[in-house]
Amino acid sequence: MLHGPQREEVELSLSPPAICAEQVEAGVTQIGLVPVAEIARQGLEIVPGLGISCLGAVRSILLFSRVPWRRVRTLAVDSGSRTSVQLARVILRERFGVEPQMTALPPELESMMQQADSALIIGDPALRIQPEQTPYRWLDLGAEWQNLTQLPMVFAAWAGKPPLPIAELSEVTRGSFEFGKARLAEIAAAEYAQRGISHELAYQYLSHYIRYEIGSKELSGLEAFFELAGLTEGARL
Repeated sequence: MLHGPQREEVELSLSPPAICAEQVEAGVTQIGLVPVAEIARQGLEIVPGLGISCLGAVRSILLFSRVPWRRVRTLAVDSGSRTSVQLARVILRERFGVEPQMTALPPELESMMQQADSALIIGDPALRIQPEQTPYRWLDLGAEWQNLTQLPMVFAAWAGKPPLPIAELSEVTRGSFEFGKARLAEIAAAEYAQRGISHELAYQYLSHYIRYEIGSKELSGLEAFFELAGLTEGARL
């Protein structure tokens, strides 16, 4: 949408996910790529068809622990993604029977581990870590969600306050997706250095780990997440 032909049709604002959710809630923007935890909390309407999801490992949402998982009592989290925090809570409860106290800290693994039993690292900081080279136990939460539910995990979707002009917005988001999908190699080449990761990982992340189309299985995964996370199912799926 930043570089494609749709740029003439929208006024685009680039913000982190949590800020994007706040802008939609405040009415600053009509729609945004909103974390699904916020979609549920705000009762937003989803523009169907596209979002951010995974089926299996996602690589950018990693949970680490310095103690056995069933002994985790404290969890340091990066508050940049409310959905990932809820997902960590679900996985720890459902798989290991623990519900740790959470503390928001900057996403620096060693510092987090000095202050908590476990740590949630998301986004670029997670991509910059080679988890198998750390001294800690670790989980990829995309893989853990699939193991738990056999469903995709949806992290974000295009959404806004109802009522939305769905047909018009679907045309814009779909066109932007098709433009970007055809240029994943170019996007990876342009972005990898400034994000501090290898070109290969950037391309694999965009083309393999992340999925963009939201169909019936993804919606089933979203409904399962809302239920397990205890979120209000106010979104119009």
